[in-house]
Amino acid sequence: MAGKSKTLYICSECGFESAKWYGKCPGCGQWNTMNEEIREVSQKGTATQRMLHREMIRPFKINEIDTTDESRYHTGLKEFDRVLGGGIVKGSLVLLGGDPGIGKSTILLQTCEYIGRQLKILYVSGEESRRQLKLRASRLGVNSNNLYIMTETDVEMIIEQIHSDKPELVIIDSIQTMNHPGLSSSPGSITQVRECTNAFMHLAKSLDIPILIIGHVNKDGAIAGPKVLEHIVDAVLYFEGDRQMSYRILRAVKNRYGSTNEIGVFEMNENGLQEVENPSLMLLSGRPTKVPGTCVACIMEGSRPILAEVQGLATSSGFGNPRRMSTGFDYNRMSLLLAVLEKRAGYFFSNLDAYLNVVGGLRLDEPAADLAVAMALVSSLKEIPIKDDALAFGEIGLAGEIRSVNHVQARVMEADRLGFRHCILPYHNVKALSSIIPQLNIQLIGVRELREAFDALIC
Repeated sequence: MAGKSKTLYICSECGFESAKWYGKCPGCGQWNTMNEEIREVSQKGTATQRMLHREMIRPFKINEIDTTDESRYHTGLKEFDRVLGGGIVKGSLVLLGGDPGIGKSTILLQTCEYIGRQLKILYVSGEESRRQLKLRASRLGVNSNNLYIMTETDVEMIIEQIHSDKPELVIIDSIQTMNHPGLSSSPGSITQVRECTNAFMHLAKSLDIPILIIGHVNKDGAIAGPKVLEHIVDAVLYFEGDRQMSYRILRAVKNRYGSTNEIGVFEMNENGLQEVENPSLMLLSGRPTKVPGTCVACIMEGSRPILAEVQGLATSSGFGNPRRMSTGFDYNRMSLLLAVLEKRAGYFFSNLDAYLNVVGGLRLDEPAADLAVAMALVSSLKEIPIKDDALAFGEIGLAGEIRSVNHVQARVMEADRLGFRHCILPYHNVKALSSIIPQLNIQLIGVRELREAFDALIC
């Protein structure tokens, strides 16, 4: 008996569903984004399936659940394992997102060489032919006998093949090319992407095999419009960086099996992606000396302290309104810091263009970067260089005070390891370092307000 058809209108931006068409989406407010979709509704066998499902499952006491055999699959790339929380967990669904051409398929194909020594891998591609994949694998040095290639976009056929071959790891490249035959919408639409991901999620949990999904992002940085997939998958990893630059940053946005906001740094060359084991040294390489407008910040990315160079430029404006531009740092946060510098410290930027850049393609989201950003801008304003062997970190409040930050010991030890001799930090954090001060070769200078910090940093 054929199921009844149901007509829905779905927003291509936010996924809002409605029984009638709207010119303006009630969910996100975008115009002309409601697309018609016909779904088949069938109730046959629903009650029977539910009864069988009830008989198969029962609640367990938490103390009865055994996790001793829980193991992770190592990828052969330490930076990749770090971001995943130690490796790939059995039965997990991992989403790897990023701009087209940034290296998503490359890094997963590279891991197949190491993982394929022990595990059977199925690589499903909806974008490339078998010959194209073979040529790219040869370029990357991937020649594993346990790597199987499948070029297919039909989700049901892929699932059937997985049930038949029983691989121990599955890679889907990419989720936008997958097509669920039960849906009338085109591949890449929100409904298709969501339902295909749900199908792979149930497959990963039922067979207890890890599935890695590649997803392209749109101009807004979301996958297929909204971030509907982030709630379905177990881990979300994003590739960041400019395709014109050689460095790539892999960031964990969500991870049920490890810490979030962990990053791994890679360098793209002719042989694929290579690990960068010391990101701080890489980010600081080529730093100019005795030049105004540059300051080193120490931020925490997950559990790892990283030193990054912040460059600021204040110059006379050629426009009616002064321009503000920020790369690698939140624009609104920069505007707030400029207002605090004017109101509380007397550094006036009102009639000047202000530009900010974080070197290396890194993005600073932590409040601890506030002090380094402010000092770089003030240094450019006053045309006074900051000490080459000095760095600064601390949060700036609206009253102009320097507030304490966390993980201060890890930050200071990383700066000492890289040869810095002056560290400007919040005054209230100095007391927490009293036990390790005798072991350090770095001078700790606690500051309470902005002018005090700048006076301590200048040459």
